[in-house]
Amino acid sequence: MARPFKTQRDPQATPRRPKTSFTKLAVDENAAPEPTQRLHKLLALAGLGSRRDMEALIASGRVTVNGAPAKTGQGVTQYDVVRLDSRPLKLPFVAELPQVLIYHKPEGEIVSQDDPEGRASVFDKLPKVKNAKWIAIGRLDMNTSGLLIFTTSGELANRFMHPRYEVEREYAVRIFGELTEGQMLQLKEGIELEDGPANFDSITAQGGEGANHWYQVILREGRNREVRRLFEAFQLPVSRLMRVRFGPVNLPPRVKRGTMLKLEQKEVVGLLEWADLPVPSAPLRQLTQREKLKATTVFMPKVRKQRVSALDRPPRDAAEGDARLYRAKADAVRKDGPKKPAPRKNENRRVRQSSDLAAPAMQKKSDRNRGRG
Repeated sequence: MARPFKTQRDPQATPRRPKTSFTKLAVDENAAPEPTQRLHKLLALAGLGSRRDMEALIASGRVTVNGAPAKTGQGVTQYDVVRLDSRPLKLPFVAELPQVLIYHKPEGEIVSQDDPEGRASVFDKLPKVKNAKWIAIGRLDMNTSGLLIFTTSGELANRFMHPRYEVEREYAVRIFGELTEGQMLQLKEGIELEDGPANFDSITAQGGEGANHWYQVILREGRNREVRRLFEAFQLPVSRLMRVRFGPVNLPPRVKRGTMLKLEQKEVVGLLEWADLPVPSAPLRQLTQREKLKATTVFMPKVRKQRVSALDRPPRDAAEGDARLYRAKADAVRKDGPKKPAPRKNENRRVRQSSDLAAPAMQKKSDRNRGRG
């Protein structure tokens, strides 16, 4: 007979206290409530877009908090479950140092993630970033080159781009022709465009050769093709336009066309202080020697390869082509069912009779009799 299992005895058991008792922790009603933060602010800090974009995202109903649709201006704590399109999000309740990337954009690339025409985009070259998203600070049209800034902080991007902050933008412009002193003064005072008055804060002639002349202009707006339209108001077309400065960030001479540079941590801290944004209290992460070299090195971005299915690329040989044709036929049969043979036409068709079956036998018998005779 098997022995029963021994019961575990509490070593601290006494006659008055025979068993160990577990008591629930008392809830302190006087304790300070868990601090909350605005949901749209945390989403912007996570690099999903600017605060204004996050407010529109919340209003669309795609964001939920603890299973319920989120509301604009709602506060959340670190214990709330926030999801975007049923995908859980990791929100930065403790602010982290954002990443900032400088890119010397060449002509022929667009600053957009979605393009129905399939043109080359600057977002195709950006390196992958974990738990964040690259945000382009300002836009440059397809025919404009120069400084383009990317960051993972929606607040920093908003500080650069919002019209109320009036951040300076400096351009080098080459036009076909030359401005007079009166035209330069008029460009400073303002010209009426289709979408309202516009002007340069400063414009300086930089010389030129032949019919082309260079000018350095500074303005505090980012309207669509504003620099080109100001010069075209005097029938002077812009043949080349390059942005060389955006706020406190200058385009370094060593960053050649088509190359990128990631700002160091100290430089990012300086940008946050310039933008009057909170700097993370955590100490800066110590970089390895390889990371230090990589952080200060200008690199050429690689275009991400688009996945091409095996059926889209040309076959390597005849055997692969035959195999594809066989698979295509098999898929068609599986989808539509086997092909039924076409019905035969009854025109000029002779019906077989019983005499047709007996005729060959009689013919053979007559042949044998002739051979005997």
